[in-house]
Amino acid sequence: MDIRKITEQLTEGAGVSGNCHTLTKAKGLLEEYAEVRTDALGSIIGTVGSGKTHIMLDAHLDRIGLIVTAIDESGFLRVDKCGGSDTRVLCAAEVTVWGKEPVYGVITSTPPHLAKSEDASKAPSFDNIYVDTGLSYDKLLKIVSVGDRITIDAPVRSLAGSRITGAALDDRIGMAALLRVLDIIKGKNPAVKVSVLFSVQEETTEAGGKTGAFGISPDEAIVVDVSFATAPGISEQQAGKLGEGGMICISPSLSHEMSNELISLANENSIKYQTEICPSSTGTNADVISVSKSGIKTGLVSIPLRNMHTQAEIADLEDVESVAQIIAAYIIKKGAENND
Repeated sequence: MDIRKITEQLTEGAGVSGNCHTLTKAKGLLEEYAEVRTDALGSIIGTVGSGKTHIMLDAHLDRIGLIVTAIDESGFLRVDKCGGSDTRVLCAAEVTVWGKEPVYGVITSTPPHLAKSEDASKAPSFDNIYVDTGLSYDKLLKIVSVGDRITIDAPVRSLAGSRITGAALDDRIGMAALLRVLDIIKGKNPAVKVSVLFSVQEETTEAGGKTGAFGISPDEAIVVDVSFATAPGISEQQAGKLGEGGMICISPSLSHEMSNELISLANENSIKYQTEICPSSTGTNADVISVSKSGIKTGLVSIPLRNMHTQAEIADLEDVESVAQIIAAYIIKKGAENND
């Protein structure tokens, strides 16, 4: 399985929170491995195998973006964030407005010659961010509506070695990891029922994780998301290292038993991994999945990501493979236990 190619296909779609149905590639890729359905909110669910243990694997399919709040009579679009968009990196970015048809544009930027000196050290507020499509007000009204979503244009590109960069790696690269899990276990037929949840709205309300876990009702769950990678200005205590493996999380909001088991399996199988300590909540779907229904034993394995929530996110494909191998080892062992 070509993880880079799969990630590229998954990041091509829009799929901003609340508009996830536009990510059409995800369902087709999952259908290659599983029986697939879509729930009421739009989360995509694929199920394989059977056994007395039911494990759910979650990665969110929504991405951050912008939402059109008004159409200015001068032809500019006023916008606000949809998810955790960072205004510090938006100025002069190329974008796509997902109206009745895709409309390309750029976010306006004040030339440094005309900028006020007091603004030099401040990120612009959304009151001062506009999108310029080149269309007149009358033409915009025919194509774009208030509430339409906007994505930053940044296709996946290769860096040195096994590293890639682009927008929406959070968490499309997690989805790629779960597809890789299904690829690994496909010929092994472990005696486990596995449901893959590509959940919606994680970046805004975590609604897809909440409702998906309730509907699937698994015995256990493993969430795959991204976490912070080291970079200038970020200490090793706050982040993981690119290329050093998936980050197995230890947190009071997770199952200590599952975290220990994931670490043990990584060691037994010589799979590279790192540990991540989250002293309260994890900031991922794991927090809401673990308290779904009467409680679900939940683990979290994250992919280190540099420049999170920007159009220049960086990940290492070796870490994606590490995450997939750790989770596959867990499923295979659980299947062996079920056969005893």
